[in-house]
Amino acid sequence: MTFCLLAGCGRIPSESPLGPGASTSPVSGGISSGGETTTCEYVAIGTAARPVELPSATEVPTSGTVSYVLDMTNGPVRLTLDRVKAPCTVHSFESLADQGFFTGTKCPRLVDKTSFILQCGDPTGTGNGGPGYTFADETDGTESYVSGVVAMASSGPNTNGSQFFLVWDDSTTLDGNAGATIFGRMDAKSSDVISSMAAEGQDGSNRRGGGKPNNPSEIVRVTRVT
Repeated sequence: MTFCLLAGCGRIPSESPLGPGASTSPVSGGISSGGETTTCEYVAIGTAARPVELPSATEVPTSGTVSYVLDMTNGPVRLTLDRVKAPCTVHSFESLADQGFFTGTKCPRLVDKTSFILQCGDPTGTGNGGPGYTFADETDGTESYVSGVVAMASSGPNTNGSQFFLVWDDSTTLDGNAGATIFGRMDAKSSDVISSMAAEGQDGSNRRGGGKPNNPSEIVRVTRVT
């Protein structure tokens, strides 16, 4: 497969969010809205890294926020997810989190020069695993990948799956053209937790930038905050 380079097309790539052996053909459109809910399209493709049900496609909320706490190796990381900005992305994350897809998983990639991201969401810990489905981007070209941003990782336009990245410092090589859906934020304390794990460095093994974190960088459990 061919993937975007960080410096080339701006996107933060996973090795594949679709699962082993999957096609990376983009999913077009797939989002229609009306009232306080919307309809999303989740397209089954590839092999899921863990067995999960597809998210429901109808009556997806388009207002308010939802929060989760990732209990990670160095402490809790709280995510506040924006249903207004990215309803289909948030709905997918909720579905996966509530099914235990992220529990006991290690983040496979750390980039700690110019861009400052920890990429997570792959139960295989390789950067190749996904949920067995894809869905469309939710972007408008004004995205700014500053400290605290939570955004999707993918292998091209409209190939979102389960992998996401946590930005602990302003990432100057990324801008609104990066094409990565921003669907939430971390608070300052949570960014500090990610920074503390990133401070241990990475092994440089990823030829497209960064590598496997030296810190275990494990998501031990995921809890919905009410």
